[in-house]
Amino acid sequence: MLAEISTLKTDGKAPEPNVSGSRHVVIVGGGASGVLLACHLLRRFANDIKVTLIERNPTLGRGLAYGTANPSHLLNVRAANMSAFADDPDHFWQWLLANKLAADGSDPFCFVSRQIYGRYIESLLEGLTYGNNRKLDVIKAECVAVAPTAAGATATLANGSGISADVVVLATGNETAQTHLTNLLYASPWQVPGEASIPGDGHVVILGAGLTMIDYVQSLLNAGHRGPITAISRHGLLPRSHRSVVPFPIDRADVPFGADIAGLVRWLRRTIRAAEQRGCGWRSVVDGLRPFTQELWQSLSVPARRRFLRHARSWWDVHRHRMAPEVEAVIADAIASGQLTIRAGKAQSIESSGSAALVTFRRRGRASTETMSAARIVDCTGINPVPHNTTNPVLRSLFDNGLARVDPLGLGLDSTSDCALVDQSGEPSRRIFAIGPLTRAAFWEIVAIPDIRAQCHRLTVHIAAVLQDR
Repeated sequence: MLAEISTLKTDGKAPEPNVSGSRHVVIVGGGASGVLLACHLLRRFANDIKVTLIERNPTLGRGLAYGTANPSHLLNVRAANMSAFADDPDHFWQWLLANKLAADGSDPFCFVSRQIYGRYIESLLEGLTYGNNRKLDVIKAECVAVAPTAAGATATLANGSGISADVVVLATGNETAQTHLTNLLYASPWQVPGEASIPGDGHVVILGAGLTMIDYVQSLLNAGHRGPITAISRHGLLPRSHRSVVPFPIDRADVPFGADIAGLVRWLRRTIRAAEQRGCGWRSVVDGLRPFTQELWQSLSVPARRRFLRHARSWWDVHRHRMAPEVEAVIADAIASGQLTIRAGKAQSIESSGSAALVTFRRRGRASTETMSAARIVDCTGINPVPHNTTNPVLRSLFDNGLARVDPLGLGLDSTSDCALVDQSGEPSRRIFAIGPLTRAAFWEIVAIPDIRAQCHRLTVHIAAVLQDR
């Protein structure tokens, strides 16, 4: 039978405490990471499990990644790799077929819209068979604090009510970068261009040239924007595109775990040359390396990680995080027409000047600066680069109470390989965990569904052991 699902509204009371002997896991955040973990938990436990999912937004499974309403925003991973469950790799593809959402003539290599994928994630809570004696509570409210207790942990809602649990898992996802430009000259990359009142022939300057920039350019073009678009990024590199390739076979014993960055680059180049001799290319090698990237990151020293972030990150990102071939064609046409220009450089200052913004930037390799006028500035530099400056109340409470700390490189929450939160004294929690983008400091590659679903599986196994020993 289906798991019992109940939903409480924002002004509703928290669920009654567990009856003696029950097992209770609270998940803070109902985006893709939170929903995937809830499903993995409910599949794992044979009986006697309650999962409470807390989400302040009206819909589940969306978050920043899948909350877009623009159908041209496609997944950056082929449908064949987007199943919620590694042990059922065709789950997403079969869902597409069953719901008649796969385009005619398409195959599992296709790239569907992120809007559709958000519907898939949301459907998991209703469409999976969990068996007897499982319960899922969905609470539409904001969690403002999490703290350990003698018996487990508690999550506090904005209305002051508390929810006691054996384990609490943070799954709040990505936070957008903060901007200092607060007037109408700034447009959010998560906002529909029409809502930002961007002049149809105005010059739009985008900070960043990654996949978020790609999405926003598509949004502008779909809205009929006619004016020039300039994207500025440090290296001026665009994400590469996907091709239908097979991962190159890489043996774990051949991966140089613990090598310095220079050694890793040399090994990667040798491996690509070997792949090319066998008729493959760099895409096959990058895909073949994917099962080892988290372990590679964890094998690096802190200084080596810092060198990677400074010197190699941009190059890795554009080859690792690729765009769909259909999207590549749109961006290529915009560049060829002259409407889209990519500048390698860095914005030095942004100042208001009447109804325009003056952007002063320095091109890469030059000492002099240039200034250009823009009708709107769009910050597509991605996630919040200063985690301890977060405005998220639940994360703020953890920092303020010494229950969490930022990792040495400032990438995110400090956590263990078991996803346990590490407090300010360096002690890992036994009851408070984190998953998804919050744990990028420990795992690095943890933004794509194939990585998150594997993390959810491992954490589910760990939670089962914790609850067994309680």
